[in-house]
Amino acid sequence: MGSAIAVGLIKSGFMKPADIIATDKREKSLGGMKTLGVTISTNNLNAVKKAEVVLLAVKPYHIAQVIEEIKSELSSEKILISIVAGVDIDEIAEMVGKEMPIFRVMPNTAIALQESLTCISSNNNTSPHKKYVIDMFNKLGKTIEIGEELMAAATVLSSCGIAYALRYIRAAMQGGIEIGFSAEMAQFITAQTVKGATELILQSGNHPEREIDKVTTPMGVTITGLNEMEHKGFSSSLIQGVMASYKKIDKTKR
Repeated sequence: MGSAIAVGLIKSGFMKPADIIATDKREKSLGGMKTLGVTISTNNLNAVKKAEVVLLAVKPYHIAQVIEEIKSELSSEKILISIVAGVDIDEIAEMVGKEMPIFRVMPNTAIALQESLTCISSNNNTSPHKKYVIDMFNKLGKTIEIGEELMAAATVLSSCGIAYALRYIRAAMQGGIEIGFSAEMAQFITAQTVKGATELILQSGNHPEREIDKVTTPMGVTITGLNEMEHKGFSSSLIQGVMASYKKIDKTKR
């Protein structure tokens, strides 16, 4: 995800490659970043010394170790942004100091295409920096500020939601193949149709059911298909999947 953010920032023009420092213990993991012109390093502390904004994009079980490495160079003059799942702002503040401006951010993988939905929470020390951080992630898609208590729910609906949507696309493709399309054509038709459906909602602000009503004529083929899907549990299975993912996050945090 860290690499995807870097790619998105470069593509959007928000940052130049030379203004980004990417770190990893294994230098070969940074080959793609080096190709883009990003400065690469295996030394977290040296990178943080030179940085104004520090983005933590590590596994949850690595965050304490990484913060311990860089803590001496963190200060209230720098911005700390965490995309680490399951580690809340208070936990980070205990590790780095409560005076540190801390943002907790949850993007999804569409960020490399500048199409992410990114949820942002922050502590009480971030007012001077909030516009900058929101502007940065708005260059990578759309942002929404939420209370941190909703971050687990945001992870399910946005980050996991990418996979849910792609699973629908895969299933619709399989149906398309069965009724006569090649795999490539079924994929294109389905993906473009889903893109169109999302734009209808985003641009009109209408409830999905209102747009559904426009294409469900009495005794028509659309309502026949929709009713069959509902008989097989389409909506309820999706809702149950969302809830199962949420309960998994909740259980993991306990």
